[in-house]
Amino acid sequence: MAEREVLLRILDLARWAPSGDNTQPWRFQIIAGDHIAVHGNDTRGWCLYDFDGHASHMAHGALLETLRIAASTQGLRAAWTLRADTPAHAPVFDVRLADDAALQPDALAPFIETRSVQRRPLRTTPLTDAQRAALHAAVGPGYAVRLFDTPAARRSVAGLLWDSARIRLICPEAYEVHREIIEWNTRYSEDRIPERAVGVDPMTARLMRWVMGSWTRVRFFNRYLLGTVPPRIQLDLLPALRCAAHLLVSAEQAPRTLEDYVRAGVAMQRLWLTAEALDLRLQPQMTPLIFRWYATHRPAMSADAGVNEAVQGIGRAVDTVLGAGEQGVFFCRVGSGERPSARSVRRPLHALMLD
Repeated sequence: MAEREVLLRILDLARWAPSGDNTQPWRFQIIAGDHIAVHGNDTRGWCLYDFDGHASHMAHGALLETLRIAASTQGLRAAWTLRADTPAHAPVFDVRLADDAALQPDALAPFIETRSVQRRPLRTTPLTDAQRAALHAAVGPGYAVRLFDTPAARRSVAGLLWDSARIRLICPEAYEVHREIIEWNTRYSEDRIPERAVGVDPMTARLMRWVMGSWTRVRFFNRYLLGTVPPRIQLDLLPALRCAAHLLVSAEQAPRTLEDYVRAGVAMQRLWLTAEALDLRLQPQMTPLIFRWYATHRPAMSADAGVNEAVQGIGRAVDTVLGAGEQGVFFCRVGSGERPSARSVRRPLHALMLD
């Protein structure tokens, strides 16, 4: 039975797990010295990008894997189970801990807090054979990594991201999300994305803040002043072209259940931490996969018929460019480059505790 202070140290490290737009969809409860309950939630009620809660469920997987790694630093072996009869929008995961004198700290533990998102362009220096092998091995059994690392492949992915970004910027439902998730005039944010980590220059950031003050302004700029072009160039086109590779993580079996997406989140986090261990920067680029989920499983994503038609086109383009089908669960870009000078941080541990 671990002392409470040991469990708090584990949770204080585990809370650095990634989540969509830094939402941190979890709360912690210490039940006993060998039992932690993770109370999950999802953002499907307000976030367009959390399709059926899948993105949040992957974040839960990243959190549970990070907790397991953190526990190994204290000589504790951690294993999670999904509590029966908890709803998909509010799952509870029971984490059991056991002493293991032979357990060595996971080699990825030192990179939990340094892992972050770099949204700015990276170097195009090719990945070494050792880096490629490590990334392929990181995701574990049941998953495979496909690299898009030639100039032609990067251009194809850039085109896919360019088109996806246009939908993101003309969709009224997406506007409501974007307005909420950016914390302006900041370098760090405990619960959102700080402006300086968004990836645009200061002038574009000032314009974005003003335009995003109302949907009327957004619509006017998009229609008459090419309002989608500057952010797409800075946030999508240039980063897509300037990186070492784009990586697609695919599951051997198409995910169907909540636990399938949680396990996909485990693979995602191990890939991300491995990239950090290799001194590579990483940026998730999940929009094409999410739009494909909508195109496959929903007749409409938006009240705007033009947006829905464009989403169907992205669904077809994903299959053409990525060959992802139903199995693609995580998409990102990697490359060497500077660590981001601004980043999302986390809520303090006491704000995440239920007890």
